[in-house]
Amino acid sequence: MADQAFVPMDYPAHKRTYRGFLFLVKWGTVFVILTLILMAIFLL
Repeated sequence: MADQAFVPMDYPAHKRTYRGFLFLVKWGTVFVILTLILMAIFLL
């Protein structure tokens, strides 16, 4: 492991991945909340 060359981090790729992760978390949370609200309305 110590004999491997140093590779600089790809910051643009890192930022794209992080933005994608936040997008999925945000809309996943909205989807779950809406699903729970609709279940409360139609199943109770």
